[in-house]
Amino acid sequence: MPHLIFDMDGTIIDSMPVHRSSWAQFAARYGLSEQAEELERATSGRTGVEGMRALFGAALPLELAQAYVHEKEALYREQFGAQFRWVGGFERFALRARSLGLRCGLGTAGDRHNVRFCLERLPRPDLDGLFEVCVGGDEGLPGKPDPAIFLAVAQRMGVAPADCLVFEDSPAGIAAAGNAGMRAIALLTSHSAEELAGPHVLAAVPDYDALLASPHCPF
Repeated sequence: MPHLIFDMDGTIIDSMPVHRSSWAQFAARYGLSEQAEELERATSGRTGVEGMRALFGAALPLELAQAYVHEKEALYREQFGAQFRWVGGFERFALRARSLGLRCGLGTAGDRHNVRFCLERLPRPDLDGLFEVCVGGDEGLPGKPDPAIFLAVAQRMGVAPADCLVFEDSPAGIAAAGNAGMRAIALLTSHSAEELAGPHVLAAVPDYDALLASPHCPF
């Protein structure tokens, strides 16, 4: 069976609508003219610092970029905390994977604060420690579609990239999986199957309930 690597936002948690609204709120504070869709395109799959430099310019100093990231993500956590939700069926899927002894890692462009915010809300105590490795976007690695984050997860798990199955919801993330030499399952929470297509994509599903009922389920 494959080793499982999950993206976070839009893949295990249904957070993308709140990211869009928090980006809009952040943009309004600084008079940015980009609309929500433009902001999403500019920042999708990128690390926080990359996203801020895409908005404010490549010369944005690192410390200021990091301060902006903290400000924006604090808005996100404040909004999402009141409506936190997992992508449908994730709890069942994760419990099944754990019962079979499958190894799981997390590879996200989100920072450590957002990762902790997510993992503190795992839906059952018996899912504590589900992700034996977590690689985030504030570790200095390039964001997706660069494969660095997913390759770092595989390296820290001590497994071959070709033996990994990635779960992703964004075009950049799907491309990163392919660039890492990994197969992928596309979650259609934010994009269409056509936008998430690729020769390495085994299936495109709306949620984990659908995946569990499909012949493409990895177990």
